[in-house]
Amino acid sequence: MEVISRAVKSVSEDCSSYDKAKEVKEFDGTKAGVKGLVDSGVIKIPRFFIHSQESLPKSSETSKICLQIPLIDLQGFEGCRLTEIVTKIREASETWGFFQVINHTVPVSVMEDMIEGVRGFHEQPKEVKMEMYSRDNDKHVRYFCNGDLLVAKTAANWRDSIAFDFHDGQLDPQFFPQICRKAVSEYIQHMIRLRTILAALISDALGLPSDHLASMECMETESLLCHYYPPCPEPDLTLGTAKHTDPSFLTILLQDNIGGLQVLHQNHWIDVPFEQGALVINIGDFIQLITNDKFKSVEHRVLAGSVGPRISVACLFYPSTMKKFKPYGPIKELLSQSDHPPIYRATTFAEFMAHFRSKGLDGNSTLAHFKLE
Repeated sequence: MEVISRAVKSVSEDCSSYDKAKEVKEFDGTKAGVKGLVDSGVIKIPRFFIHSQESLPKSSETSKICLQIPLIDLQGFEGCRLTEIVTKIREASETWGFFQVINHTVPVSVMEDMIEGVRGFHEQPKEVKMEMYSRDNDKHVRYFCNGDLLVAKTAANWRDSIAFDFHDGQLDPQFFPQICRKAVSEYIQHMIRLRTILAALISDALGLPSDHLASMECMETESLLCHYYPPCPEPDLTLGTAKHTDPSFLTILLQDNIGGLQVLHQNHWIDVPFEQGALVINIGDFIQLITNDKFKSVEHRVLAGSVGPRISVACLFYPSTMKKFKPYGPIKELLSQSDHPPIYRATTFAEFMAHFRSKGLDGNSTLAHFKLE
């Protein structure tokens, strides 16, 4: 842990002697991630994890806000409650961009196994995990600390991740770590089934045929981002995840009971509480683009905490990899020249992701780059 110890020294050094790029590179070279820092016994976090005062939670934000994100029961979505469920999804997608669902067909046992599988992977010895450490986005399974660590102009986030990139659920399990192989294999199949349900319900909520989003092939690729947020010795100085919107079409999030996830609503940061058996659904940037701002992709963040680890699994849905150069623009059925002219230009998902990755989680909207003048 010698390099990690050197990385921590910069906290007490003055600005003139601080070389962020050098220290980030040294930290990344350990392949130990944030968990490695915690295991080494640090009591001061490295300087490149310290966020600006403007981006950190304010004391005024801790006041009681009587707002709760919608909780939608999907039981009966194929029968008598369909209209009620579609209405609730429409309202939540237009006003919150976030909602939780229960009775969503994914067994609680599968969700719990997935959480424990992620915990098991991240709590292995460093020497086991580092064999999978990579920043190559072409690798379908990779472990890393902060995907934008080497390019971000802002502070790093207090989390480690392992990613699994699928295409319609297809990825050879032999590439999965043994410790979470069964859990990941089973969980992704349930995500694909739930995606089909949600795609139909969201199409209905837009006033379109139930198969409209499916026919666009906009959610054929899945990426499981399995995050591990270790307890932080100085949680008031950093964030688990900085504020951002997701570049996906749709994200399904599984979280444990530690807490920390917040969504920006009516200029207030609102906690997204743990609900037993619930999954969090959030609208991605690409749905906002194709719905011409009818459904909202909203900013959210994860607070760092002194208690943990927090574990979450985000399943992000993207277009088919075979369609990454297919242009996507506002759906014509949702447009009118008088009341709803197009707000965004058509773009390919390859272009969209290239722009997102070039800027990292800098707090700025990816969608703004694609607005028509």
